[in-house]
Amino acid sequence: MMAWVLCFSCNTRQSNRDNTPPQTKTALTAKDILGNPDYLAISHGGYRDTSRDIQPTVEQLKEDMKILYAMNVRILRTYNTKMAEASNILKAIHELKQEDPSFEMYVMLGAWMDCRKAFTNHPDHDHEDEEANAAEIQRAIDMANQYPDIVKIIAVGNEAMVKWAASYFVQPWVILKYVEQLQELKTAGKLPKDLWITSSDNFASWGGGDAEYHVEDLTKLIKAVDYISMHTYPMHDTHYNPAFWGNFEGEENLPDTAKIAAAMTRARDYAIAQYQSVVRYMKSLGVEKPVHIGETGWASSSDGHYGPEGSKACDEYKEGLYYKMMREWTDRERIACFYFEAFDEIWKDAGNPAGSENHFGLFTLDGQAKYAVWDLVDKGVFKGLTRDGNAIGKTYDGDKQALMKEVLLPPMKGKMVGAH
Repeated sequence: MMAWVLCFSCNTRQSNRDNTPPQTKTALTAKDILGNPDYLAISHGGYRDTSRDIQPTVEQLKEDMKILYAMNVRILRTYNTKMAEASNILKAIHELKQEDPSFEMYVMLGAWMDCRKAFTNHPDHDHEDEEANAAEIQRAIDMANQYPDIVKIIAVGNEAMVKWAASYFVQPWVILKYVEQLQELKTAGKLPKDLWITSSDNFASWGGGDAEYHVEDLTKLIKAVDYISMHTYPMHDTHYNPAFWGNFEGEENLPDTAKIAAAMTRARDYAIAQYQSVVRYMKSLGVEKPVHIGETGWASSSDGHYGPEGSKACDEYKEGLYYKMMREWTDRERIACFYFEAFDEIWKDAGNPAGSENHFGLFTLDGQAKYAVWDLVDKGVFKGLTRDGNAIGKTYDGDKQALMKEVLLPPMKGKMVGAH
């Protein structure tokens, strides 16, 4: 096998910002930090257990914040306001800032949106769960006013308009209603004037896919938000739409690592194409505003569609390549990328521990750094930090040969079992 080396340096850049206490700095806004390569973004769920009924404590979240800060993350994303996690994150960041005035961490605060009878056998997608949604928004308002130095963005809904979210999706008018409410509060001085309002949704929901989403209320929403937060997941489409996935003709004689790199480069380009499709649709409406990535990620393990019996997409090596490629592209283009996600969460598919939804983290549940961030362990940025009492080390004890034994080649183009 020919020697073939892939340069692997996953965003080891350290912030060169000074240590001037935040209270003496000009207050930073969402406009200042989104897309700024010194302010990396990430999606965070601090849940350690198989049920979200067990909420992470403030002390546990302070551990998480220190780990993220060490890897140069400065903006994180939450998903709902009902559970204690969001308020505990804000409290944890506030306490860390009190302990160390140079500590910086900002939040994109999510407010979950549901249709009427969501998560039942008969969801009503033409009506919203008005009581629950209004309560989510009110809590977001209260948190943004309580922590204006931390909360820089409110996101109304998470994948709330995409129609494959069959258990809970709402129509665009629901999201528009609450976005307009928040914008009116800003105008009235009842929310910080520099707070940015968005919704975070699948690229198709923002007009980048099927024409069925191209409705008048979506046009109004695109005009009402301060920026578009779009999601892209090539990993899922390695099974559902594998136009870009596999070993292509002419690649048969490449070294294995080169075959994988070629497939992952196409996956990155697929994500770029989805991003560009949203930008094109926005501009077709005569709108010019920022478009950032609210979610993208790649699971490190799967026993389902993306695993050994499916598209063979999921392992730590491919996850690491995707992370590096997406950070490089978004940093270069000054696009914020709330990479999904910081730590594994096991509640997402509690009945199937091997399911891909449990394995999107850059760190395992017990704080071991996956291949994507091994280089940061080597640089010593996590020295002295722990997660639930565990020092931050490397998965596979840092043995790359052991890791590569579990890496599967993507199938030959057109020969993947079960592809749609």
